[in-house]
Amino acid sequence: MKAVTWQGRKDMRVEDVPDPTIQEPTDAIVRITTTGLCGSDLHLYDPLTPFMTPGDIVGHEPMGIVEAVGADVRDLAVGDRVVVPFNVSCGSCWMCERHLYSQCETTQNRDQGTGASLFGYSKLYGQVPGGQAELLRVPFADFLPVKVPDGPPDERFVYLSDVLPTAWQGVAYADLDDGDTLMVLGAGPIGDMATRIALDRGHRVIVVDRVPERLARVAARGAQTLNLDEVDDIGEAARELTGGRGPDAVLEAVGMEAHGSPVAEGIQKSLRLLPKKVQELMMKNMGIERLDALYTAFDAVRRGGTVSISGVYGGAVDPMPMFQLFDKQLQLRMGQANVRAWTDDILEVLGEDEDRLGVETFHTHALPLSEAPAAYKTFQAKDDGMVKVLFKP
Repeated sequence: MKAVTWQGRKDMRVEDVPDPTIQEPTDAIVRITTTGLCGSDLHLYDPLTPFMTPGDIVGHEPMGIVEAVGADVRDLAVGDRVVVPFNVSCGSCWMCERHLYSQCETTQNRDQGTGASLFGYSKLYGQVPGGQAELLRVPFADFLPVKVPDGPPDERFVYLSDVLPTAWQGVAYADLDDGDTLMVLGAGPIGDMATRIALDRGHRVIVVDRVPERLARVAARGAQTLNLDEVDDIGEAARELTGGRGPDAVLEAVGMEAHGSPVAEGIQKSLRLLPKKVQELMMKNMGIERLDALYTAFDAVRRGGTVSISGVYGGAVDPMPMFQLFDKQLQLRMGQANVRAWTDDILEVLGEDEDRLGVETFHTHALPLSEAPAAYKTFQAKDDGMVKVLFKP
């Protein structure tokens, strides 16, 4: 089959690789019809390269048609149309019973000190072959895949794999009451979708980004916008828009891609000069992160408010402004999305005739898998108005 493989820093290639096979009687094989390019994939592109191995198959936002099932699979059949969540969770362990699917004890990576395995996401998270491919092996087939109806286009359902549940959890963790204001930092796919979800629930939303095309997208949905390049102090601007108090919650959807942290960025880039094993140890035990977006969230949110963190971070020893956090009495919630905890609620919305969240037109680019290497480069550079890419294997 064809698959997108990591070959080195900023070096993605589409190669012929062996087809996946049934390895456990609870497995299924899914023929991928649509698969997404996620902002988190850019972290593998650079700077999380120390944890990648040449030939790793990437991608964690797939959907398709079941091609084969193992002998013990009872609730899934060949021909079923499914979306595959990005975290690999068994559905029956202690963590899964509490809907903490991203912490699944069956697939936790204890040797790395990390949570549940993820499709296509480095040896930090299990080195499981990913979904930017023509075929995908899916374990725990009676629990993990989300069955969706025939009829609507893939674009209606594919975001159940990551974007929708990640944004949904981010808004849930923001703990908004009626009439509350949410500030969203970052108008990439997660920030954009979280904005749509919050607006759909009747909240006021203020979005911060520096890419005009992204700000225009959320403004068209009804959000207020602040251009990072045109505002000297986001916290002050947020307070001016909220009667001097600040937004009730801030959803930080940027993470380690944040600009405005030149020292941390320089340290990250300098790691490339070290042997790969040393890079791993440095990033896991002494990692310095780009925290500009996070510090902005702490400053902007009102006293007693909530900061919901959906952006991915990897630093291990970053300084936290503990006086500010304590003095403002802030609440922080964060973590990988527990995808299967939210899919039933999201499916109710997607099952309506009206496309309330605009998912069918959410993507900006639909490309063949062969164009994946160029898409990674364009997406990282935020060129060509690229916000969300779907590949069609």
